[in-house]
Amino acid sequence: MLPNIPYTQYKRVVIVGAGFGGLALAREIAKREDLQVVLIDRNNYHQFQPLFYQVAMAGLEPSSISFPLRKIFQSKKNVHIRITEVQSVNTDRKSIMTGLGEITYDYLVIATGAITNYFGMKEIEERAIPMKTVSEALALRNRILQNFEDALSVDSDDQRAGLMSVVVVGGGPTGVELSGTLAEMKHFILPKDYPEMDFKSMEIHLLEGSKELLGAMSDESSQRSREYLEKMGVHIHTEQVVTGFDGKYVTTKQGMRIRADNLVWAAGIKANPLNGLNPEVIVRGGRIKVDQYNRVEGYDNVFALGDVAAMQEGEWENGHPQLAQPAIQQGKALAKNVWRVMDGKKAVPFKYKDLGSMATVGRNRAVVDLPFIKFQGFLAWLTWMFVHLISIVGVKNRLLILINWVWNYATYDQSLRLILKPKTIEQISNKNEKNEEAVKQEAQHSHS
Repeated sequence: MLPNIPYTQYKRVVIVGAGFGGLALAREIAKREDLQVVLIDRNNYHQFQPLFYQVAMAGLEPSSISFPLRKIFQSKKNVHIRITEVQSVNTDRKSIMTGLGEITYDYLVIATGAITNYFGMKEIEERAIPMKTVSEALALRNRILQNFEDALSVDSDDQRAGLMSVVVVGGGPTGVELSGTLAEMKHFILPKDYPEMDFKSMEIHLLEGSKELLGAMSDESSQRSREYLEKMGVHIHTEQVVTGFDGKYVTTKQGMRIRADNLVWAAGIKANPLNGLNPEVIVRGGRIKVDQYNRVEGYDNVFALGDVAAMQEGEWENGHPQLAQPAIQQGKALAKNVWRVMDGKKAVPFKYKDLGSMATVGRNRAVVDLPFIKFQGFLAWLTWMFVHLISIVGVKNRLLILINWVWNYATYDQSLRLILKPKTIEQISNKNEKNEEAVKQEAQHSHS
């Protein structure tokens, strides 16, 4: 296979990764027709990570928080999208090696984001459920729903409790939001779906290695989120570091042992840099060291942004927070700098503007930290919904999400609790072959 990207008289900018940073850069830089933009990603869609947990808990469909890349750039003839994996970069040849072959560049932008960090614990990696992609969120939804179906048919109370109980590791926004949604399902939705079961045996545990939940937010938000979750029946265990999971019991370094068949891992991430860069530019957490212009140190035409970039700026000595806003701001700033350089002007150093942080705990419950004010409760919940809604790509997706949220608020229910198990082409082919063989045998039997 070949990438088949036409050569033109214009400079070629290759962007690896269509997350928040890569997409923001591509959308801005593609406005100039005197640049050729090549956008590479393993998926043909952009995914809105802050709402993965709602897909996992059957609150939203995957399509609501995903948007096709080709739809975004339909009118941009200077944008070429290729769906493939990038294996390595060769800076001497100014090229990257992909599953489609070699792609050359004039400028390379690495926006590969971050992946789940299991901190070297193979047992956790093999058995825990991560939630860093839409596919993983859907897999978690299937797992949780299938467990409730299985719980109807087991022999012992211990097996039933294990299937129903969930341990969430990581007290950041993802862990808090997931635990809160699980608690709401336990109280308002699941008892209606499974009237034969006693949900008192379903336990939800949230484990965090540090002293507080939402450690990156204010003390008020941390404390209030804990109060909200405890009122909802979530068992919170701080200063507990998970070290093992055998599929039945979760164990911690401090000696705790919790019975549960389900371990959701939201405890950490690590950057996902490309192979082939100078090892000296890879710093803590796998991030790539960049200067104030997002240029990788030691390279003139290679840049990195978002979660994978480590830029020292002001109070951010170890790099900016691995969140959507820094990535989006860096993407837009890099696009403007490219334009400035092309127009013979001087590039401007990047300055991060902290717009605040927020997390929702459940219905009417959220915490918001803005630069000028901090608040919690119903108003914070409305603020959280508004900010996330306007950040979604696509008017149709925003409308679908709003309808789902309004319906869920009015009815305490959703109709999305479907167990979807995709089959591979090989599985379908094998089934068809078996069916054909069965038909032949039946025909032969009838003829005889």
